[in-house]
Amino acid sequence: MAPQVRGRALVTAKWLSEAVRAGRVGPSLRILDASWYPPQERNARQEFKERHIPGASFFDIEECRDQSSPYDFMLPSESHFADYVGRLGVSNDTHVVVYDGDKLGTFYAPRAWWMFRAFGHKEVSVLNGGFKNWVKEGHPVTAEVSQPAPAVFKARLNTILLKTFEEMIQNVGSLRFQVVDSRPEGRFRGTELDQGLESGHIPGAVNIPFHSFLTESGHKSIEEIQEIFREKKVDLSKPLAATCRKGVTACHIALAAYLCGKRDVAVYDGSWSEWFHRAPPRYKVSELKRNKA
Repeated sequence: MAPQVRGRALVTAKWLSEAVRAGRVGPSLRILDASWYPPQERNARQEFKERHIPGASFFDIEECRDQSSPYDFMLPSESHFADYVGRLGVSNDTHVVVYDGDKLGTFYAPRAWWMFRAFGHKEVSVLNGGFKNWVKEGHPVTAEVSQPAPAVFKARLNTILLKTFEEMIQNVGSLRFQVVDSRPEGRFRGTELDQGLESGHIPGAVNIPFHSFLTESGHKSIEEIQEIFREKKVDLSKPLAATCRKGVTACHIALAAYLCGKRDVAVYDGSWSEWFHRAPPRYKVSELKRNKA
């Protein structure tokens, strides 16, 4: 395997541009733009229509989710996911490359990467550095929207990669697995609001802000990522679950660990959004509340 593919979890802009130029985008290779932004800030679908990687389709995380859930971006059912990605031309044999247009380079793409893996798909990669890096390197963009031929995708949920509220509650007492929270330090500690929500963290969780793994041009080296986990005393040889605000940046933890060879990190899908509303007060650790007491 070429070094730039790194177990296929990441692909470089150079690798993808060569694939695009060689005409390999099709049933065996699909490119998905998984961008999402707060509606008042940017319009992801409109930006996609104006400029995207040639051959890419738009993966709408608003459509591909459990719309009956009170929490944002929860996993859809197997049939919903299978139907949605099938309409994007993705079969079980397709190599999927996901990216997004966030100013950091990568934000929502790891969520799409994890979703595919959670539904049993093995050949899925994140574009290292995202669209930002793609443009910076001078690779082509287009406004032409492709219409991929529908494909059949069979989804089977891999529960090893998913943690429920009940499992997280049980773990507070049993400590069967480590928990890493990817939110900024202030939100983890409870000293700043988290999108209007009181913040804090799950007892026993360790904080590694997701941007710790990123550079201006993409992900840090495997050695640097391993050192970040070591510094936080996270043992990648032991069970690990990731959490955040709504199950998105937690997927950065899963991806970073995957790059280090750990491929079974689970994501707590409901994350702090669900925990805040359902967990007993004693299970919400907050420095702000402690200081007020």
